[in-house]
Amino acid sequence: MTVAAEQDAPRAVLISGCSSGIGLAAAHRLRALGYRVFATARKQPDVDALLAQGFESLQLDLDDSRSIEEAVNEVLARTGGRLYGLFNNGAYGQQGAVEDLRREVLRAQFETNLFGWLELTNRIVPVMRRQGEGRIIQNSSVLGLVTLRFRGAYNASKFALEGLTDTLRQELRGSGVFVSLIEPGPIESRFRANAYAAYRRNIDREHSVHREAYLRMEKRLTKEGEAVPFTLPAEAVVKKLIHALESPRPRVRYYVTVPTYVFAFLKRLLPHGALDGVLQLASRGENR
Repeated sequence: MTVAAEQDAPRAVLISGCSSGIGLAAAHRLRALGYRVFATARKQPDVDALLAQGFESLQLDLDDSRSIEEAVNEVLARTGGRLYGLFNNGAYGQQGAVEDLRREVLRAQFETNLFGWLELTNRIVPVMRRQGEGRIIQNSSVLGLVTLRFRGAYNASKFALEGLTDTLRQELRGSGVFVSLIEPGPIESRFRANAYAAYRRNIDREHSVHREAYLRMEKRLTKEGEAVPFTLPAEAVVKKLIHALESPRPRVRYYVTVPTYVFAFLKRLLPHGALDGVLQLASRGENR
């Protein structure tokens, strides 16, 4: 590809977790803006659905190193070895008290939410370094800033992601590659349904000291048609993603939803004990 052709080609962006929710909304919006979107998903039926919508779609399982390697190689083969943006988005939330988490359950949470993201990112960073530009955007969470009960595995994965991302940003300073975190609160998606499925697979409710609290949590997770307060559509996240991709000075962090702004402010303002009290009240309120 000639230099002129490279300049005329649409910017390519790779997105993980496009089967629904934020990933799917991002794929549609970026394509409408003229980006060349590689919309990936873990399951082949979801890839087929994306292909039917006209996307360049590939299977990418964040738990599988070979799948990550094959997807990246295919994307780079199609783009002539260039990639402008990476939106790490594919993740799930493992519910359950810390004392009820088995080692393999926590490991599985980290495999998808952290280790897979690390491996995918590290395959893309050299590409962006060579071309002297790029944007890496990590879809984190308000639960990468503060903790809530029964989210220990998810909290841990997102706190780890925040630390890893902050370090990577410092290491890429001056390379032309910018790294940003997006930190949403409640967003319209299948996240709650997927979290409930993971909880049912991996938590032994009947032998837990938290049995009664779990029953209340299950009621919340399975309520039909009732959104969590302050829930926003996926487009609210996509708006921040676009800024991170297009601004000459993208932000380090993008807050999305009222809870993220509130908890981030309270974390700076309150002593640790007082913040714990607020978060306990929030947890009790949602599981009434």
